[in-house]
Amino acid sequence: MNPPRIQVFSCASIKKANGEAKIKKYAGSDSLDSNAYAETDNENSSWWYTFFVKCHSDDDDKPSWEPEFWQKYCPHPFFPTYRQCSRIISLGLIGGFAWCTLYAIVGETAAPPDGQLFQLILLSICAHFGGWLISLTTLPALVGMLSTGLVFQNAGIININESFTEIINELSHVALVVILIRAGLDLDPPALHRLKYTVIKLSLIPWVTEAATVTVLSKFLLDIPWDYAVLLGTIVAAVAPAVVVPCLFRLRSKGYGVAKGIPTLIIAVASIGDSTSVAIFGVIKSIMFSDISVTSVIIQGPISIVGGVGFGIMWGLICGYVPERNDPFITPLRILLLISGGMVAVFTSEIIGYGGAGPLGCVSAAFVALSCWSKQGWGIEDNPAATAFEIFWMICQPVLFGIAGARIKLNELNGNVVSISLGILVTGVVVRILVTTLVGIGCKLNLKEKIFVAIAWMCKAIVQAALGPVALTMVEPGSKEFEYAEKILTTCVLSIILTVPTGALLTTLLGPRLLTKAKHPTIPDMRRRKSRRPSMRDISIIDEEENESATERETFGRSTHLGDDLAVVNE
Repeated sequence: MNPPRIQVFSCASIKKANGEAKIKKYAGSDSLDSNAYAETDNENSSWWYTFFVKCHSDDDDKPSWEPEFWQKYCPHPFFPTYRQCSRIISLGLIGGFAWCTLYAIVGETAAPPDGQLFQLILLSICAHFGGWLISLTTLPALVGMLSTGLVFQNAGIININESFTEIINELSHVALVVILIRAGLDLDPPALHRLKYTVIKLSLIPWVTEAATVTVLSKFLLDIPWDYAVLLGTIVAAVAPAVVVPCLFRLRSKGYGVAKGIPTLIIAVASIGDSTSVAIFGVIKSIMFSDISVTSVIIQGPISIVGGVGFGIMWGLICGYVPERNDPFITPLRILLLISGGMVAVFTSEIIGYGGAGPLGCVSAAFVALSCWSKQGWGIEDNPAATAFEIFWMICQPVLFGIAGARIKLNELNGNVVSISLGILVTGVVVRILVTTLVGIGCKLNLKEKIFVAIAWMCKAIVQAALGPVALTMVEPGSKEFEYAEKILTTCVLSIILTVPTGALLTTLLGPRLLTKAKHPTIPDMRRRKSRRPSMRDISIIDEEENESATERETFGRSTHLGDDLAVVNE
């Protein structure tokens, strides 16, 4: 009889069996060689090395091909990979040739250094780079874009003045179409149907409260007429939860999740609030800057709402069933149909004097089309149209925030106006947080989760950057109305500067204290998805009781399996 053989297990194998071993993560866009470098010297690296590692982003699962000499002369991570470098060169060549073509067509308008198009192109490129630098920290990229425009304007690098009014107005409308369609495509129809009453309650009541607070305070403290005060209140009341999405992903990676339905709740409330702001802004703007009768003023609001939603439903159904679902060109055709319908809705509603109808049409069309497409096989998360509009937004975002920052001239700012505007904004945000917490009574959220979502909804960004300069483009420079419009723009820019970093910081710090921590958080496997587009639905939706039960079952199964592995085996 052979002596018994005792099977020996190392600590690493036991940890692996118990699910505690470290999992190596590779950057999808880096080469195999750079991944090897990242494995070996991350633990004892200098801050300089860590900074350059952070500059590399994940964007693909396929390994990067590199010439043999690349790592010798451009070592990782102090230089970009060959893929990243060749991509930058490709985009630079495309941009350079596109500018040459544009210069040949329009002439001096695109000529450096004073051409309008040249200044806008320069501002957009630099704003994108500034946003990327800021994104390496915990702050959202739009802070860097806004700061780039502010610095360039006040340093004399560019001069965004009244001559840019028309082109800025058109760019703002284009960006608004992209924003609203993207908001509609980010909704989850089944979850929205389940949470419809909660969404309506949490979106409209806090919105009305904050808008009313800002309106009243602006009228008496900023000394502006009621119509301009209402205009400012409708703009400031819009929220931008996408600012805190990176913070939510970081919390999730550490095991902190949110209760059932919160990701969709955050998106849906923001979409309804933003579309409400844009629609009412369009109605108020049409009344202020057009000669219409009292009867038209009374019926304009209902007509804008009914007409916008009606057009959106009709156009969404058209996009849902045209072209035919098995058409090989279905993806680009659907994207072009959706964006062309949104452009027609916004620009036509402005021409006929019902500016509030277009934005509602954009959101409604996107949501109806998404509902139809999801029934035909396009997943809500793996939606090619949503991915395309994310790319469109990547193009529009630096233009929008760069221009918004460039409209602020520090030497013309009134310190009294700035301090009063900051006080109004802080009061409005505090009132909104308190009202959201109170209105949340009866929802399936505990007190901590109510406070968390209220903080997530405090951020102001996209709508303020898009609509803030609009009033300035509608009045004559040097007039009293121009002074009122400047106060509106100053307050909108200050709202972005104040709430974006504050909201991101509070979300990061308070998330671990307000949210339930999962013992075994699940990380979404991006490789199994058709697209690598991040979604707010990737954030865990945790049911505390189900999570604990699943954890207990998993722990029991691992302990049983480990006991079997450690048994004495006879050969």
